[in-house]
Amino acid sequence: MSLKRVAVTGIEEFFRAVEENKDAQQLFALFCGGLDTATGKSWCSDCVKADPVIQAELPKVAQPGAVLIECNVGDRAYWKDQKNDFRTHAKLRLTAVPTLLRWGTPNRLVEDECAKADLVRMVAED
Repeated sequence: MSLKRVAVTGIEEFFRAVEENKDAQQLFALFCGGLDTATGKSWCSDCVKADPVIQAELPKVAQPGAVLIECNVGDRAYWKDQKNDFRTHAKLRLTAVPTLLRWGTPNRLVEDECAKADLVRMVAED
């Protein structure tokens, strides 16, 4: 199956992407830590582990026309602030990164759950 990917940074870009893709058959969101300039990888080791699993498994089970919004939550210092927008916004209330969710449903994986292929496939289920 094809899965359209949309990369955004920050909460405003995230909600703009949600609005632009609101008619998608399925809308998924993946929240990960930003890139560490020293390593070129996310500062979040769980994000680094989960990314290849999500990229391999989600397209297998997503419906045609599905969209994955990949949202960079910023640097480690911003994320660790318990009052950051991702943690406090009523529609998100993120507690950890990575977080993979199916928008408009209770389907949500956090941290090491995102690196488990069977759980990633379950996120797409109705």
